[in-house]
Amino acid sequence: MKAEIITIGDELLIGQVIDTNSAWMAGQLSLIGIKVAQITSISDSREHILTAIKEAESRVDVILMTGGLGPTRDDITKNTLCDYFGTKLVFNQESFENIERIFRMRGYNITLLNKAQAEVPENCTPLLNVNGTAPGMWFEQNGKIYASMPGVPFEMKALMEDHILPRLQAISSTTIVHRTILTQGVGESFLAAKIEAWETALPKHIKLAYLPQPGIVRLRLTGSGRDKAELESDINANTDALYELISEHIFGEGDDSLELIVGNMLKQHNYTMATAESCTGGYIAHLITGIAGSSDYFKGSVVAYSNEIKENVLGVSPKTIEKYGAVSEETVFEMAAGIIRQFNVNCAISVSGIAGPDGGTVEKPVGTTWVCVLTPKGAETRKFTFGEHRGRNIRRAALAALDMLRKQLG
Repeated sequence: MKAEIITIGDELLIGQVIDTNSAWMAGQLSLIGIKVAQITSISDSREHILTAIKEAESRVDVILMTGGLGPTRDDITKNTLCDYFGTKLVFNQESFENIERIFRMRGYNITLLNKAQAEVPENCTPLLNVNGTAPGMWFEQNGKIYASMPGVPFEMKALMEDHILPRLQAISSTTIVHRTILTQGVGESFLAAKIEAWETALPKHIKLAYLPQPGIVRLRLTGSGRDKAELESDINANTDALYELISEHIFGEGDDSLELIVGNMLKQHNYTMATAESCTGGYIAHLITGIAGSSDYFKGSVVAYSNEIKENVLGVSPKTIEKYGAVSEETVFEMAAGIIRQFNVNCAISVSGIAGPDGGTVEKPVGTTWVCVLTPKGAETRKFTFGEHRGRNIRRAALAALDMLRKQLG
């Protein structure tokens, strides 16, 4: 079974609003074995809506629409659907009672425009929207399924979870199983070369996707078939073989993050930590403190962007900087040792580098970064040469540092 998602709204086309609905919907459909063949964004225009639906039904079995269902005059989806299905609007009492309940909770009186939201196309099955005043609508015609929902994300998600996904799952004959492996510190092409034979040997019903981002490559295995237990067994067996090939690059699966994994490891060891950051500007601390409960193990950070702060706050020797430079193995080691002294912690990460786009030399080009990790288990310093893009360099340096700490704690 295939689906198409149609998002309706001028605000999407002018970049005023980012379409997050489609990504979420596509992910949910995939989990119940429905493949999204196309995602289409169109304007608030009767002609565009009619054309988009007509074209979609020639390609897919399920058409899901979001947007254009509010109380204002520019919300035209409901009337356009009446035109498409050759029907009329009728009053729906259940929807009206839901609107009354919402307005009572908010302390407002219902207007005629709001009352009109209780009208739905006569041939649809109304879907109660407990989070908003615009009901969802479910249509079936000529072997096709059509569903229309408000564009407000939390309203759409509730309608999908409460009504649409269960209905679709009941009629879907295909099961799809995903498993995503997370790798750090290795490029997409290197991974592809290393696992080429394994990838070639994958059974036809299992596909591999490479999903790279700065510092991380996600490897997503997707299996499709009718027997979920059998699919999961096949996926797991092939994942085990993948671990044997590249275990040194794997740090987690699914929605794991390095900062979450490192935080859990610090708690397990009853360790505390701090960071001394130059080129990353506090980004490592930002990642760590984005995890709830990080105050249990993270004490703080010094952004030692200037040599003055490196020397006066962290205790880096001026002779070290003069002899080796601020971006050097010796300097980051002294930064890490200094933050441990100042903050009285067990573990430290220190980073110094040339984020760019300027400041590089022949000996130390843009992207050159030194990282030091100090823990009760030992010390490690590493040099990286990332690239010329400042933002990506900062992100990659932070992830590399966290992965070094993970391996030290492991």
